[in-house]
Amino acid sequence: MKTTYKFMAIALLGASLTSCNDWLDGVDNTSKVVEDVTWDTEAHVDMQVNQFYTYINSWGFFAGGEFGGNLTEALCDVFKYNHSVLGVRCSQAYQYATQYNYMSPNQNSLSGWSSVYTQVRYINQFLTGMKRFSTFSDELNAQWEAQARFFRAYVYFHLAKRYDGGIIYDSLPEGTDKAMSSAEELWDFIEADLDFAIANLPEKWDAAHTGRIDAIMAQAFKSRAMLFAERWQSAYDAAEAVVQSKRYSLTPSYANSWKGSNSESIIQYEYRALNGPSNSFDQYYAPVLANNPFSTGSCGVPTQEMVETFEAKDGSKIDWTPWHDGTATTTPPYDQLEPRFAATVVYPGSKWQGAVMDNSVDGVNGVFQAYGDGAYLWNKTCTGYFLRKLVDESHTDLLNTNGSQTMVVLRYAEVLLNMAEAAYRLHKSPDEYQGLMNQVRARVGLPAKTTTNEAWFADYRRERKVELSYENHLYWDMRRWRLADVEYNNYRCHGFRIENGEYEYVEVDLNDRVFNPKTYVFPIPYSEVVNNNLVNQYPQWQ
Repeated sequence: MKTTYKFMAIALLGASLTSCNDWLDGVDNTSKVVEDVTWDTEAHVDMQVNQFYTYINSWGFFAGGEFGGNLTEALCDVFKYNHSVLGVRCSQAYQYATQYNYMSPNQNSLSGWSSVYTQVRYINQFLTGMKRFSTFSDELNAQWEAQARFFRAYVYFHLAKRYDGGIIYDSLPEGTDKAMSSAEELWDFIEADLDFAIANLPEKWDAAHTGRIDAIMAQAFKSRAMLFAERWQSAYDAAEAVVQSKRYSLTPSYANSWKGSNSESIIQYEYRALNGPSNSFDQYYAPVLANNPFSTGSCGVPTQEMVETFEAKDGSKIDWTPWHDGTATTTPPYDQLEPRFAATVVYPGSKWQGAVMDNSVDGVNGVFQAYGDGAYLWNKTCTGYFLRKLVDESHTDLLNTNGSQTMVVLRYAEVLLNMAEAAYRLHKSPDEYQGLMNQVRARVGLPAKTTTNEAWFADYRRERKVELSYENHLYWDMRRWRLADVEYNNYRCHGFRIENGEYEYVEVDLNDRVFNPKTYVFPIPYSEVVNNNLVNQYPQWQ
């Protein structure tokens, strides 16, 4: 069982989408709600609730909602956009990663503020309408409210991990002025909404409602949210509820773990190439072969830093120094790396769609070009690698069809890792937090980790970085751990320039990357400060 935004529902909504959106857009910024819409049948109310499921997509990595179309991994040491011209999926992420004051109250593609409050308003309009106009049973109302409040928590979570508190609306606003609540108060609000959802949603829906958020799915998301809140017991209990439900398990193959509709997928969003929502992820990130050219492929690629994060198959750490200093005369030890490497990265000598990848200066399949050597590097790589994970290898007609690869935004491996971290923070037995992480390692044949205390946490960070790579976790994890200013300052990312079979270790950044500690809390948008008399900008952003 997983949660999926069902596209049969979209087809059924059809003509009602316009009127529903008109209603949402037409409600003014008061407590007024139009009475003559969608409260006549259960199906019409379900259609309203369906809109909230699209928020899974809007914040997902296929839609780029966290960072204005970019992947947040490009702000870390694991991903690099090829293009040096400023723009989305170009050098915009590079500007944020290298320019100390690029972020401001007037300029912040990571803000999320407007999206959060637009979505919260729509949810509160629904809840207000339900209280005023619904004549359905208490049980039905509770289930609808539970779904709406789950998504309100889901949306507010994205605010809480960015700002020091926020403006809390549990109903429609009565004016433009409302003060900020503290971070603790906002997390209280999020947890209360999640607890209401857990208490009032079924543990499993019937067949007619397959795909809707249920209590166990809400527990899974709560395990993530409460790590950010540093409410370790709440995170632990929520993750334990998922484990004890025995609903989910790790897929035998890591390469299938993120593809959806399997035993590991908990919350996912399905697409359809035709007659339904689709995505353009493949068009921007898929390796492009010589016999299948497409002018906008491969705009972002993994770095050598990401490659070196993977352990050897026996769990040891490979010494990459000979390839750094140029003394190595052999191909890098790609074949020695653990299975998640080949499932994540298209490397020289690997296969993509049946073709052997060159990834070299004179490559036929995969061409290297240095970063900054031309504004646009479509269909090329500046690191010697391409992204395999999340890309649909069966999608060959990039020119005429969008992608339909399912986006899994929460899977069972994350729950196990969330529970492991919470157990560690709660000073539980090392056997417990080791065992939870080792379940994830065992899937790919890696030996168990027996470290404890800070050494274990370093191993855990590495494990989480590899297991959840490119699933929109690393940047936010490094922020919540307050480690971004420690590890993401005064460094450059690297790759390999491959020519005539020789590997040259090269920088792929033109400037040092920096992380400004004040960006642990994002600036409140200027428009909010101007229009809300009860909100003041954070001192560090004034």
